Amino acid sequence: MQVPLLDLKREYAETKPAVDAAVHTVLDHAKFILGPEVKQFEEKIAAYTGAKHAIGVASGSDALVLALRACGVGPGDEVITSAFSFFASAGSISRLGARPVFADIDPRTYNVDPASVAAAITGKTKAIMPVYLYGQTAEMTPILEVARSRKIRTVGDAAQSLSSEYKGTKAGALCDTECFSFFPSKNLGCAGDGGMVTASDPELADMLRILRVHGSRPKYYHKITGYNSRLATLQAAILMAKLPFLDRWSDARTAHATIYDRELAGVGDLELPYRMPGCRHIYNQYTIATSQRDKLVACFEEKQIGHAIYYPVPLHLQECYANLGYKAGDFPSCEKRANEVVSIPVYPYLTEAEQAFVIQTIKEFFGK
Repeated sequence: MQVPLLDLKREYAETKPAVDAAVHTVLDHAKFILGPEVKQFEEKIAAYTGAKHAIGVASGSDALVLALRACGVGPGDEVITSAFSFFASAGSISRLGARPVFADIDPRTYNVDPASVAAAITGKTKAIMPVYLYGQTAEMTPILEVARSRKIRTVGDAAQSLSSEYKGTKAGALCDTECFSFFPSKNLGCAGDGGMVTASDPELADMLRILRVHGSRPKYYHKITGYNSRLATLQAAILMAKLPFLDRWSDARTAHATIYDRELAGVGDLELPYRMPGCRHIYNQYTIATSQRDKLVACFEEKQIGHAIYYPVPLHLQECYANLGYKAGDFPSCEKRANEVVSIPVYPYLTEAEQAFVIQTIKEFFGK
């Protein structure tokens, strides 16, 4: 049996009527740049997350850059973020001429350790960027407390966590700004690149709207330099058509995760995903950890089971950041996890037979 890590064709089969109608509506009115669907989708995301404002941008990576810029980050500033994340988390900081300052993770959640964040604060710290990895927010209470006490901005990297919740508050309404990606593999994905920034401060929101159109207001009048970073009308229309499915998709991922939790408990040295009490994990990835990761990956390849390693090289050990002076051993938890983690299929359209095959394969690998 061949089991894909993700199959977007299955998703499209269900959403096709709504998506096709939305696309044809845009093609008919031909307002391809900041057309009415962009504003409508922004309003729906603001309402969904509980944020006061949502600003559509061209990608999740751009969302991080614009959010940091709106928070005043620039050359000479420092921004603290996780050493265990997709490159865009750190790359967005570097693109503004600021310095990424890395922190270690909680090995249970894979998210940044609040104590490590607090220890990294200096007089140059302009912002803290907690990453909500794999579909679960970071432990936000201590992070927000230390940020507010030091008057430091918070920019949540929520690229993988739309519809997750932290103690009753949805991702999108926790930090000063929070950034989402609509890359096709996300829980809510478009047909290409797309992103969103949420904010509750109207001044931040206003700055974000100016930054995404080259820094102009009105058009052709520029008080600041900005970016060409607008969520395409076609993508907004597709996302709006798919949004009503999101909670059901997240629930399906959670149901699959619950089966894995039950069936894989106590198997070998596997460590299964940890759910923080009182929080909603929406499993953009179901990530397991084992000291035999590379051998297990070879088994998956032989059995044609989709899998991915997010992320094999911590950010502080990336070649492009050698100049920052970090070395192996600086962040032991993220370095250990980088050698142990592998994500397995959990997407909403995974069949019962496919999941059973994945579970059987893992059990047989560990001699169960």
